[in-house]
Amino acid sequence: MRVYSDIDSSYIRIGVALKYLIPLVGFSVYLSVLGSIARTLVIPRGKIRGLRRLSDVLVEYLYRLILLPIKHYEQRDSFRASQPAVVIFTNLIIWMVLLLFSLTLMIYPAVTDVKQAVREAGASLLTLGFTSTPNAWATTVDFIGGFTGLTIVALQISYLPTLYAAFARRETEVSLLTARAGQPPWGPEMLARTRVGIVNMRDSSKELADYYHTWERWAADVEESHSTYPILLRFRSPNPYSSWLVALLAVMDSAALFLSLSPTDAPVEARLCLRMGFSALRSIGRTLRIAFDEDPSPTDAINLSFEDFKVGIARITEVDFPVERGIEQAWREFKGWRVNYESLAYALTKEIDAVPAPWSGTRRRSEPIIETIRVINRTPDNPSGN
Repeated sequence: MRVYSDIDSSYIRIGVALKYLIPLVGFSVYLSVLGSIARTLVIPRGKIRGLRRLSDVLVEYLYRLILLPIKHYEQRDSFRASQPAVVIFTNLIIWMVLLLFSLTLMIYPAVTDVKQAVREAGASLLTLGFTSTPNAWATTVDFIGGFTGLTIVALQISYLPTLYAAFARRETEVSLLTARAGQPPWGPEMLARTRVGIVNMRDSSKELADYYHTWERWAADVEESHSTYPILLRFRSPNPYSSWLVALLAVMDSAALFLSLSPTDAPVEARLCLRMGFSALRSIGRTLRIAFDEDPSPTDAINLSFEDFKVGIARITEVDFPVERGIEQAWREFKGWRVNYESLAYALTKEIDAVPAPWSGTRRRSEPIIETIRVINRTPDNPSGN
């Protein structure tokens, strides 16, 4: 009898321990989910981690799998337009499932029935209130669940307008770039179009100075918004041949080309735009945990080939853009600028499957570059533009 009493007492102690351990585990999970919600919706900053990273990675792999048989970029771009919504919805589902699990563990000792605990936790979390237990602890958990559910709804309501406001600000300048750099945008084309129909180079330089100033501020806005709300990286431009990242790369390439070819005429705004572009790409790279050299040497190699560079120079010189340096020296100077942003820009274009534009690197699958349509100055006196 004494042996059985010892066994019974051991079971009692285990039961008492579990009575306190189960809700403690549930409360720990609850706090972890609250931390993820706060970092995503209230105080977003730093690197993507935890549940945010899980939802993004899961959805990205799902989209890659679905898009494997789709070869045409336009079709992939159309399908990927839904990716941000799926990521947000997946994140919300993960939060709700984990909150339901945590509340179930917290309320279980008061009801001692798993099905009843799940029903009551779900009713409180979704603020349905169709079941409750007349117990002080169960009532407390019900209040916690109801408050949490209402808070998530309120935060989501304020979160989505913030995202779309940042997206709208970003896309305004990207759309305006179409007339200046083509679709998809290309740095040499941007410089070439400043000379089409313009006689005075000073007018062209002044216009570019103002434009580089605008894009310096644009890059600062993108750095702040896309580092704190990384889901914006998945938002695609309305036009399949436009991309915020390829647009930034084109503007930075045009500034680097201007400084490399005509340093006398190049405005200081070109240099400032480049440096702000470096900063934006690096902040986004840190958020996505992309490895890059914080202080590259101007003599380091770049992926862009000299042959591709000569094609860009030919486009610029055919419209009589003033050139002070030979192509060899200009290439050396251009590499010194591009080494600061090329690797990060290429990694990001591959990550978001941006439009395969000239000078924008390779993608995960082999596909032809979509060449930028070159503008021709056609007039009544010269209908062919030749």
